[in-house]
Amino acid sequence: MQLEDLKAEYDKLQMKYGAKELMSIYNGGCTNNPDICFVFMNPTGRNIASDPNWKGRRSPWIGTKNIWKLFYRIGLLDEEIYEDIMIKKPQEWDERFADLVYENVEKHKYFITNLGKCTQIDARVLPNSVYIEYLDLLHKEIEIINPKIIITLGNQVSSIVLNQNISVSQCRKQNFFKSIVGKEYKVYPVYYPIGNGMMNIEKAIEDIKFITETN
Repeated sequence: MQLEDLKAEYDKLQMKYGAKELMSIYNGGCTNNPDICFVFMNPTGRNIASDPNWKGRRSPWIGTKNIWKLFYRIGLLDEEIYEDIMIKKPQEWDERFADLVYENVEKHKYFITNLGKCTQIDARVLPNSVYIEYLDLLHKEIEIINPKIIITLGNQVSSIVLNQNISVSQCRKQNFFKSIVGKEYKVYPVYYPIGNGMMNIEKAIEDIKFITETN
């Protein structure tokens, strides 16, 4: 199985749980044994690749700025591409620029995905039951790419992925183990650094730096 094979399932779940006028957002980056797999929550319409008229890749955070500030500050994005991101308005991203950004992600050997691929109009909170519908598909993603470590962003995603109640503030810089098809993966829960979580971005940067330096 390949990542491409999962897209039809994501699109079915978009029609069930996402905004009908928007498209699923899938994943992107290094797909062959990346150093890190980052697992976020779910995409919103701020990602311009969710527009049905978008012809390029449907990867996370296209047309946004804040998450790329985090990746730059933890040493996972080159300065030149970061500066280009910072000066572009969302509508100025095109398919080629999105590819350039994700070529840089691949160069730094990490993979970006969301637990839920169901794009919403806004950053509304989704119930656990929706994310759980995506969990087996996330397991398949992880099995396919085989990352060295996994970083889960926020309490909700971390709790669902690890199948236990996780409070990120109580387990900073600690790892848990998750078994997928007989292989044990190290999972590090980290503060969600975007939207309402922006207040915690410095803690997220500190913890991710620690994680990358010790793995």
